[in-house]
Amino acid sequence: MRYLFEDYTFDTERRELHRGVHAVSVTPQVFDLLDYLIRNRERVVSKDDLIGAVWNGRIVSDAALTTRLNAARHATGDSGEAQRLLKTLPRKGFRFVGSVQETQTPAIATVATHPGEQDPERTALPGQSGVMDGEGFGAATHNGGTISDRPRSARLSIVVLPFVNLGGDPEHDSFVEGVAESLTTDLSHSRNLFVIGRNSAFKYKGKEIDVRQVGRELNVRYVLEGSVQRNGNRLRMNVQLIDAENGKHLWAERFEKPIADLFDMQDEIVSRLAYTLHVQLVIAAARRAERLAHPDAKDLNFQGVACLHKGATSEYITQARGFFERALAIDHRSFVALFGMANVDLIAGFSLLTDEPTAGLSAAETNAIKALSLAPDDAHLHLTLGGIYILTSRAVQGIAECEHALALDRNTAKAHGAIGLAKVLMGRAAETEGHVLEALRLSPRDMSANWWMHFMGAAKMHLAADAEAVRWLRRSIEIHHNFPPAHFALAAALGLLGTLDEARSAAQAGLALNPGFTICRLRAAKFSDNPTYLVGQERFCEGMRLAGVPEG
Repeated sequence: MRYLFEDYTFDTERRELHRGVHAVSVTPQVFDLLDYLIRNRERVVSKDDLIGAVWNGRIVSDAALTTRLNAARHATGDSGEAQRLLKTLPRKGFRFVGSVQETQTPAIATVATHPGEQDPERTALPGQSGVMDGEGFGAATHNGGTISDRPRSARLSIVVLPFVNLGGDPEHDSFVEGVAESLTTDLSHSRNLFVIGRNSAFKYKGKEIDVRQVGRELNVRYVLEGSVQRNGNRLRMNVQLIDAENGKHLWAERFEKPIADLFDMQDEIVSRLAYTLHVQLVIAAARRAERLAHPDAKDLNFQGVACLHKGATSEYITQARGFFERALAIDHRSFVALFGMANVDLIAGFSLLTDEPTAGLSAAETNAIKALSLAPDDAHLHLTLGGIYILTSRAVQGIAECEHALALDRNTAKAHGAIGLAKVLMGRAAETEGHVLEALRLSPRDMSANWWMHFMGAAKMHLAADAEAVRWLRRSIEIHHNFPPAHFALAAALGLLGTLDEARSAAQAGLALNPGFTICRLRAAKFSDNPTYLVGQERFCEGMRLAGVPEG
């Protein structure tokens, strides 16, 4: 459906807002807020109505709600004083008071390209802006003198097909449908994805399908299929991500849990799936981008993010930085590239890849704040800023940013892990375990799980529980070998336990990944000046010394 008011077009199917021919950038929550207000413009909408519709009933502060309302007004050229479109009625609620016309969303027009014209993969519809947003709908090229009548699919576009209830137990029908519907909703809130709505997806329920045909009919690149089966008192779910252009399976996952509260189980499965699926889609997009002769900013950002997934080494960090810098050269307002640059310096600083992590963390803070000015409601941007504060002796501010991230997206598992690290730096290592376990509960297969296990190992060392630290640190390395801090921490823990041969091997593994690392570099970083933390750091340094890590 499209809603027309003044010179604006609000398209609910494509999730786009235009003023004339120009796209207006809005965050997912602000879009949902406008959508709800416009759909319910015949009545006054209460604060509770908005929270229930936009935030699914989660606790939201008045300040957060006011911020989103102001953003909605700004996007539509309104103001808190004029209130010509979005009116606040004291002690009653809010109402969209503009004159609105409704029309059906038209089919997407195609444009033929010829030799020398713009690459069709780069052609975008108005409003499909934003560095990693679902964009790239364009025309197909000439093929034997005929022109395709179907636009090219978005780089990150997906449909979640109805899951199959293999057991046929009617008791589980609502659960099976609920997982697919909730996953569709969660994914649609991401600015990075173009997601086909539930109603369009559910027309395939119970049908024999060809995913390539589904891709053509819905104009998406990726299809997610799933099935659920009960086996005694356990429930098993299988999901597969498929490339709709060639039918190849890109990724598969299995979940198996004891049957308990189905709704709690649904929430847990959806939160795990949404994150993992998003990572897999970015990896797939990065692989496609590698084959392009003339990548644009989005392609470069995909490749930069994929490099960061490979590990915290100078090689991968340098590659990632190069991709993000090239993206910024093309689009200086690319919030994803700014976000990527912030993460590059944050990871380099934490991993002590340079002798001057403070300068890098300062640059990271500058880029994170710039990115937040472009996307103030992005949970992961607040999380990155929180991490920067945590590593620059501002742990209380860092925790506040992490909590803000969780208020924006309760499934931001990384925020719990970051708070766990903050507690170590605040001299409260005994509290770290609860935060890390919560992160692992939300996202046990998370790409950052090795970081959280490293935080747990560090906390155990600060508590002189070195044998426990070894177990956590070995798990961290098993998940991701290219993470130097875990190798050095393991070397320290083994050194303190007196297993010196293993300690030296761990130290050498760390130095192979970060040859410039020294004990002096760790001390110079000054991540915290908390006296309790500094005592623990000295134990850490002594363990590394025993393991043969260079002094300086």
